[in-house]
Amino acid sequence: MSALVNEVNAFLSGVCDLPLIEKIAVSAFEGGRKGELFTEYREEESFRTENGFVRAPNFASKRGFGLRGFKDDVSGYYYSSSLNEKSVKEALETVKFAAGDGSVRFAGKTENQNRRDSLYDGEHFIKSLNPEDKIRFLQDIDAYIRAKSADVRQVIVNLAASRQIVSILTDEGKKICDIRPLVRLSVYVTVEKNGISESGMYSGGGRFGYKELLNDEIKIKYADEALKQAEVKLQAVRAPVGEMPVVLGNGWTGILLHEAVGHGLEGDSVRKKTSVFHNLLGEMIASPNITVTDDGTVPRARGSLNTDDEGNDSERTVLIEKGRLVGFMQDRMNAALTGSRVTGNGRRESYEFMPIPRMTNTFMEAGSYPREEMISRVKKGIFAKSFSDGQVDVSSGKFVFSAAEAYLIENGKITVPVKGAMLIGDGPSILKKISMVGNDFAPDEGVGTCGKDGQSIPVGVGQPSVLIDAITVGGTNL
Repeated sequence: MSALVNEVNAFLSGVCDLPLIEKIAVSAFEGGRKGELFTEYREEESFRTENGFVRAPNFASKRGFGLRGFKDDVSGYYYSSSLNEKSVKEALETVKFAAGDGSVRFAGKTENQNRRDSLYDGEHFIKSLNPEDKIRFLQDIDAYIRAKSADVRQVIVNLAASRQIVSILTDEGKKICDIRPLVRLSVYVTVEKNGISESGMYSGGGRFGYKELLNDEIKIKYADEALKQAEVKLQAVRAPVGEMPVVLGNGWTGILLHEAVGHGLEGDSVRKKTSVFHNLLGEMIASPNITVTDDGTVPRARGSLNTDDEGNDSERTVLIEKGRLVGFMQDRMNAALTGSRVTGNGRRESYEFMPIPRMTNTFMEAGSYPREEMISRVKKGIFAKSFSDGQVDVSSGKFVFSAAEAYLIENGKITVPVKGAMLIGDGPSILKKISMVGNDFAPDEGVGTCGKDGQSIPVGVGQPSVLIDAITVGGTNL
């Protein structure tokens, strides 16, 4: 990893006097304050075609630093896009004033401590293809979809990529560097037949380059899935209403777990007792067939990180083991305040924000049942293959999720597609109503973006198919 450290140092030293900034910043860690200097350079680009026409490609870059010092539960934070001596000295004074003083002094010696193996390739993939090739690929998707169906009325294709270069200097004297790639492709299709319009969407990506995403296999898969979703809705009947069994498909449906359960297991909500799970460590909170982990070490996954934004190695953290709550996701400050172990979950959107405990890739592990057996046990219910959106109250775990693609189950068989299906419930209750966990675990395709406290970060989710014995389904078929 020394080559990575050298590359980051060389790059950042080309845009600022990094050694000088680090030398000044370490004074923020005198007096027993903990914290870090987070230096960042990010370049981004995005392309969009609507019905084959290019809509304003975007190219941008940003750079800056954030200096944090904290002592107990009091933090001081200063950030600036000006990477110069004046700004760092102003940051230093702000942090010292806000976070208090003491008698312990920072040793002043730093040591590179990057993890041995990188989870992704940080090469400069953005420049691996010229803009014309990227736009042509989006237009090829549009043409492919239109050739498949005369009912297509609109096709929108988005491609976005970023490359984030970070250097983190901690109060412990650790210096950690990382180069983080991220790419995402989204296809939206609207079809119309007999005066009725419906839409479908399919997306994917991860921490890898354009070569893995911009190819014929991906083009066909994304286009076919988006078109299929729209066409299925044209045939759909209105969803039934009431409490009934629901089988969730694998993969992206894990977003329900992320929202309704995951946020309540983040260290800040636990410490502040705003989480419904805050006093349940060691208790059975789910069916014994459920194990949930947060794993930031999955190679090339959207939520994975070599290091979190505090300079800690990402790791796999078991949260729920065979139904029992066994762990929480912790950043440095909340771990210190609760006497817990840091789990590598301190994350931030950019240098403009302080790190807070956040999920990486949150998974429910596979069970032993085939999906067909789950469906065979349902007399009347819903098979929800995927979700479109949802809302959650983190303090209670109450949620409402809309199904993007769903079907009616009748007498143990999938019959007709339904539209307008909404799943209504709360995380703690649902965990105990999952009676069967499938053997078909799958991660999502790499599309998740999580919002919390005004910060948006990339995340991953995943799960096998599951049978929920009873959940309220909201729909339009009264």
